[in-house]
Amino acid sequence: MDMDAILLSLKLAFWTLVLILPFGIWVAHRLQRVGKSKSWIEAGLALPLVLPPTVLGYYLLVGLGGKSLFGIPLVFSFTGILIASLIVNLPFAIQPIQRAFEAINPEIIEAAQVSGLSDWQIFRLIELPLAWRGITSAAVLTFAHTLGEFGVVLMVGGAIPGETKTVSIAIYDKVQSFDTSGAGVLSLILLATSLVAIAISYGVFGRQASRAKEWRA
Repeated sequence: MDMDAILLSLKLAFWTLVLILPFGIWVAHRLQRVGKSKSWIEAGLALPLVLPPTVLGYYLLVGLGGKSLFGIPLVFSFTGILIASLIVNLPFAIQPIQRAFEAINPEIIEAAQVSGLSDWQIFRLIELPLAWRGITSAAVLTFAHTLGEFGVVLMVGGAIPGETKTVSIAIYDKVQSFDTSGAGVLSLILLATSLVAIAISYGVFGRQASRAKEWRA
């Protein structure tokens, strides 16, 4: 088993989650107040879902090529694949939280406003706690998706052991070298992780949808 690839994938998933989740919460909350341009903004944020990974990876490679951050090259480095991971995970980090905010009963917000609470107090004391299921779902999906990301990471980072060679790339390399047993073990790990993530996400949104229907009734 390629432990270096597993640890690198866990590191990438951890930092992706730490950096993108606060941003996802902020964007998801702000989208409720966007007017006519909301559909275009949502479409732009959802692009990583429909664009082929090689296309997105190509544009990132062109955009980041030759550039550095504090002297660290952005291509073929962990910093580069982290930036790529943040971009490709935008839909997974924003959409579940956005749906959670939208499911909050508007009467609760109106009551809080009448009570004299500021927008920040309403967000911190009411909206954020009520949206915890969506936040949890976004965190789980982002973490699991990062572990399995292949195309974008390969385009931007290559397959440098200990630096950019993640689990998905290690699986590809093992298949190319006819190490089917090694590829099977790593694939099983990703399969189990993805199954658990989807089960948690469906469970969270199922309870959330039921609660929203009760409020509307």
